[in-house]
Amino acid sequence: AQLVESGGGVVQPGDSLRLSCAASGRSLRSYHILWFRQAPGKEREGVSCISGTALTRYYADSVKGRFTISRDNALNTVYLQMNKLNPEDTAVYYCATGQCFSDALARSPDDVWGQGTQVTVSS
Repeated sequence: AQLVESGGGVVQPGDSLRLSCAASGRSLRSYHILWFRQAPGKEREGVSCISGTALTRYYADSVKGRFTISRDNALNTVYLQMNKLNPEDTAVYYCATGQCFSDALARSPDDVWGQGTQVTVSS
């Protein structure tokens, strides 16, 4: 599968954005999908993940209560709804296949990554 992120942009603090992770070449139904982000000069951070059935979801403490992950397997797309954005959320956001647990996410040896989408939160 190939993954393509979209939905990034420049917003003001307190605004919302919805990122999409669309797949081509293979159904996403059986894949756990992870969202990572990386800000300049910082390590990559695992933000959220969702299992193939959507029964398992994980959020990092930094986004819990503000971000919501969901998926539409019929559209082969996973979404990350981001509310109450603040400047610390500024980063390139990537989706990837991997492993999703209720209390963590993890990469897989054969994971697939998208190219990333930039999110900038600035007043």
